[in-house]
Amino acid sequence: MAGHNKWSKIKHRKAVVDKRRGKAWTMCSRAIIVAAKTGGGDPNFNFGLRAAMDDARYYNMPSDNVERAIKKGLGGGAGEDYEVMRYEGYGAGGVAVVIDAFTNNRARTAGDVRLLLGKHGGKLGTAGCVSHQFEQKGRVEVLADRAAGDRLMEVALEIGADDVRGPSSSDENADACIWEVICPPNIFAQVRAALEKAGHTLGDSSIEMLPLVSTNVGGSDAESLAEMIEALEENDDIKRVYSNAIWPD
Repeated sequence: MAGHNKWSKIKHRKAVVDKRRGKAWTMCSRAIIVAAKTGGGDPNFNFGLRAAMDDARYYNMPSDNVERAIKKGLGGGAGEDYEVMRYEGYGAGGVAVVIDAFTNNRARTAGDVRLLLGKHGGKLGTAGCVSHQFEQKGRVEVLADRAAGDRLMEVALEIGADDVRGPSSSDENADACIWEVICPPNIFAQVRAALEKAGHTLGDSSIEMLPLVSTNVGGSDAESLAEMIEALEENDDIKRVYSNAIWPD
């Protein structure tokens, strides 16, 4: 039974990884379609397309899928008329929430977001109700030991990054810690390329909404908020969920 249980856990983990990869590829494909539709198919002159293609490369999306998405964006196609939508609202404990989506059906996605927020103690707000509590920044995770901080800072600031944030206390005994390089969105691709060229190993990287002010959340509110974010992220139309929550240890 122990062997069977171990195999079940392995299959479950593989299913979770496969599901996340599939969702990431779907979001990358939609981002490429939207970028190509609005700015053309040449990434040298279309920053949005270049960023979307960089994300696709990060998630190991096959090049055939990338080319297919560009063609769909340039030539259209049934069911491929996606648009970027942003929803704002509140989670349990009054936490500010920003939700980015790619959708080809506004009514469906808005209804899903409203339902999921309400189900977990939150509510959908009006446009602009919480976005002023966030700022758009590029964020690049770098996997390096603690001794790499000075060199990482030098490379990042030389290319124009705003800040380099050191690893958290939870990384104290880890061989590779997670550093965060924060930069303006317009130089995100250059910062990531410079860090790669310098030999650094990169982790999750994206242009995000980072909170300017934060809200402490704990107890049942923290549980409800975590469940709400997980449910939103499982929705096929939702690209990313941001909150200004400070989670309990």
